This record gives sequence, C-alpha cells and structure tokens, in this order.
Amino acid sequence: MSTNLRITIGLIVFAVLASVGIVAIANAGDEPVVSNELLVRPDSHKLTSATDGKATLVEFLDFECEACRALYPAMEKLRKEYDGRITFVVRYFPLPSHANGELAARVVESAAAQGKFEAMYQKLYETQGEWGEQGSPQEALFLDYARAMGLDMAAFQAKLADPATAERVAKDMADGRSLGVDRTPTVYFNGEHVKEPSYASLKSAVDAALAS
Repeated sequence: MSTNLRITIGLIVFAVLASVGIVAIANAGDEPVVSNELLVRPDSHKLTSATDGKATLVEFLDFECEACRALYPAMEKLRKEYDGRITFVVRYFPLPSHANGELAARVVESAAAQGKFEAMYQKLYETQGEWGEQGSPQEALFLDYARAMGLDMAAFQAKLADPATAERVAKDMADGRSLGVDRTPTVYFNGEHVKEPSYASLKSAVDAALAS
C-alpha cells in the first residue's frame, strides 16, 4: 500500500470518527437531565407513600389516553402489592389530541380538593370507554360522576372553573416538557425513564430497589 493511499485512508477514518463524535455530543446535549424537583413537586399527588424513599414511581398520564388505560391495571396491582413500600406519584400530562384530556385532569384536580383524588382517578379510567375519544366536551358526564361520589357540587364546579385549577394542570405539563415527555404514559422509577413500562418490568425494578 502506497504512503499516499495510507494517508488518504487515515484521513477518511479520522473524518468518520470525528463526525460520529460530533453526532454523539449533539445527541447527548439533546437528552433532558432528569431532576427530582421536576419529577415530584411538594403538591404532587401521591397514591401511596413510603417513608424510606427506596422506591419512587412517577407517571405522567392522560386520562383519555388508551395506552394509559391499558397500563392502569398493572399500576393498581403494583401499588396495592407494595402499599407502604413504594411512593407512587401521579402527574397530569393531557395530550392536545384528546378533546377531553385537559378537562379530565381538571375534574380529578377538583375532586382532589374534596379528598377524592384517588376515587376520581379510578373512576375516569374505569369509565374511559364512556367519555373517551369524543369530539365534544363531556363535562355533564363528569358532573354526574362527581355527584354520584357525593361531592359538594357547588364547590366542585367552582373549582373546575377556577383558572388556578387549569394552572395546576399546566404546571405538571410544563415539568413534563422540561423532562422531555412527549407521550403518555411516561414513567420514571427512581429518576430513571422506564422505556417500556409493564407490571413485570416495574416489579423487577421495585424488588431490586427494595432489596438494596
């Protein structure tokens, strides 16, 4: 092999490696830094809590999202199985493609003001087939759910219409976007993004964390 040919090959290899390095650096810069402050706020809703802090599960969800509904039974099973040993945090992230997603989040937030966060959280998932994928607002149906729960309806409707309730939902969404959330469900376990959340994968992660 001639000296010129070796030099040419060397330059090509260097150029390829340099370009790969540049791409890697660029991609690394695009990855969001996961911040505990962004994952869990002081006012974040917790379905279960653990005092030792060994296992924290955070889900950014949309009550109208069918994939969230599909994951819901696994999440319910996990939080009941590990009640008292895992902190399960719910964050609102209604998608703009869902006509009632943001309204549903406000409904849950309004129920939370009367101590019924968990009850409304469960109700909206269990009845998603009744109100999901509808082109028109389903507020009347949501009011029926609240009424059946025995909520103070005047207070509930005032909370639902209060701009502060929409701002509370928007705060969760802003944190999600800062973390790079662009779909639901998006799940984090102990600060790490779980790419394919399922009962099996999350149970494995929880067991490992609790055993440490």
